[in-house]
Parts: sequence; C-alpha cells; structure tokens
Amino acid sequence: MLKKILGVTLFAIILSGCDNNEVGDVSLGLFTTKNLKIDILKDPDISGVTCHVASVEANLSFSDPSDSSIACRQTGEITPEMLTNIDTSKSGEVLFKKSKSIFFKSMRIRRIFDIKTQTLMYISYTTKETSGSFKHSLSTVPLWGTKAFNAIKPEQK
Repeated sequence: MLKKILGVTLFAIILSGCDNNEVGDVSLGLFTTKNLKIDILKDPDISGVTCHVASVEANLSFSDPSDSSIACRQTGEITPEMLTNIDTSKSGEVLFKKSKSIFFKSMRIRRIFDIKTQTLMYISYTTKETSGSFKHSLSTVPLWGTKAFNAIKPEQK
C-alpha cells in the first residue's frame, strides 16, 4: 500500500511539473518544499478575459494548502456573441478544476455573470473545509465599455 501511495505521489509531482498553464514559480524558502505557482487561465467562452491564479503547492506532500488568489482582467474584445453560450444562473459554471490532494480536495474556478451590474465574476475556491472555513478568492471583470455591455439585460433573464 505504501509503495502505491508513493508511486501516485511521484506521478502527481511529475505531472505538476508538466503544467503548460504555469507562468510563474516562486520558492517560498530554502528550508521548505512549498512553492507558489502562478497559472494563466483563458476563459474558454469569453476570449477577452484572462485570469491569473496563484496557489501554494507542497512538493512531497499528500495535500496542497487550500489558499489561492485570483485576478482576472479584460485582455481583449468582449462581444455580445461570447455571452450567448455562458451559464447565466446564480451558481454559474466551473471553468477549471485542479486536484489539491489525493484525499478528494480540489481547487475550482467558477464564472458567474451578475446581469444586474453587467459584471463577470470569477471565484477560486477549494472543495474541502480547512481550519474551519472554505478558502476562496474573487475577481471581477465589468462589461462597461465593451460591445457586450447590456447585450443581456436583467429583464431577459
């Protein structure tokens, strides 16, 4: 059983080094196996939005810390056509999922569209409670000034 766990851990470490979305890797110190990883995430439906997600990865550990932060910005054109395929419900939709533990903990990025304020919200969160809370971070991209502003009006919902 121990050999199997070590094999899975080694495989996960190898795969984490192959992440082609990684744009930054910062060591957290000489005497730690933890690194701060920065990944880029392009919204698959709204190509004019780019998010950067920072999270701690603990090499040689069965579980990564739950903390993460997210910053999303408009990096290109946002058109009304891009909004036609997105989930406009209050729970939105998961755009990205990354395992943070062999014990079923994952980090997810979810997009929610606030129709009333015409704002795209991106929330990064973990699916397992840590120290009495679920860790999360929020970033917003207002549609003001884009062609998509008011393409979907609150009364249309």
